[in-house]
Amino acid sequence: MPLPMTPLAITAYTASSALGCGLAAQLDGLRAAHSSLRPNDFSSAPLDCWIGRVDGVEACTLPTNLTAWTCRNNQLAWLGLQQDGFTDRVATARARYGADRIALLLGTSTASIGATEEAYRRLDPDGGFADDMLRPAIHAPHSLTAFAATALALEGPSLTVSTACSSSAKVFASAARMLQLGLIDAAVVGGVDSLCDSVLFGFNALELVSADRCRPFDAARDGISIGEAAGFALLERVEQAPRAPRLIGYGESSDAHHMSTPHPDGLGAELALHEALARAGVDASRVDYINLHGTASQKNDAVEAALVNRCFPASTRASSTKGFTGHTLGAAGIVEAAIVLLAIEHGLIPGNLGSECADPDCGPSFAWRNERQPVSVALSNSFGFGGNNACLAFARGEVAA
Repeated sequence: MPLPMTPLAITAYTASSALGCGLAAQLDGLRAAHSSLRPNDFSSAPLDCWIGRVDGVEACTLPTNLTAWTCRNNQLAWLGLQQDGFTDRVATARARYGADRIALLLGTSTASIGATEEAYRRLDPDGGFADDMLRPAIHAPHSLTAFAATALALEGPSLTVSTACSSSAKVFASAARMLQLGLIDAAVVGGVDSLCDSVLFGFNALELVSADRCRPFDAARDGISIGEAAGFALLERVEQAPRAPRLIGYGESSDAHHMSTPHPDGLGAELALHEALARAGVDASRVDYINLHGTASQKNDAVEAALVNRCFPASTRASSTKGFTGHTLGAAGIVEAAIVLLAIEHGLIPGNLGSECADPDCGPSFAWRNERQPVSVALSNSFGFGGNNACLAFARGEVAA
């Protein structure tokens, strides 16, 4: 197991999902136990399912100097960047450290593939892209990060992580390593994934999409609801903000058990969990809340429930928040990290929204309805296809001091 890491201050963060844009909208939705899922009104062909769609993306206009990057994913990214004063906080950090000393590390599973889908639907008679689609930058896997680097005027290390549903959780680990090595003085981390036909029909082809709202950890759960979201966080050394919430640990693993099915014993997930606790220097008994990956698929939820049961006491509270937002794929890590930070700040344990009849495999740690209690140490689980697992540990500043 790794040695404890030096905690990092989270000096700014924001999230936008189907609950709304910005942290206040996320908090209001959580407090109201409000599902933002709606019947599918997005796909280019009928598909009977529910989705978590962010309102206002289509109306979001990029500034003149960024219009070449226009596509749904980058519009969602821009919309997310405008919330909670985040760009101002990045500008302050840029002035303090220099543009080349701030890394930009973003996760996504599809980048701007929706724009490429549109380009192929609108091919010219000669089989080529329409003139307005002849923008190579938006058809590249690095589109999101390249766009954000331009928008934020950052010149430091720039990295796109695409490890399915763990993408925007793993960026925290990459940032921590770069800061530890002295390569950078701060990092902007986060992720964006927008709705597109590839994910809707792709997951449906795997028979993983529910025709109803998703029901994480319900005995009768029958699949996921796909959502979209954008989220970002600014990481700096603790001296810059002693009272800010902190990243105190991270764990990663790649068990490679199967392309789309978790290891039946959750071995990779458990390894990531124990690494996060070791780096945080805390015992499992000190964890107040776990935001579970909890997709509402049969196998994922069963494996994760067993993991919670064998590793944590009944006093630890645990829930999935995908009933609020849908599964936001490559953005799930950052959105759920933001929810954990809100739980720490406001003493709110979100309930496991959508479940009406708890799976009997779930133990006493599961919070089925919202609860109020102090949260000092919390975890966020993100488990992706191919066994790409990540677990993040967060804490109040004074706890990590």
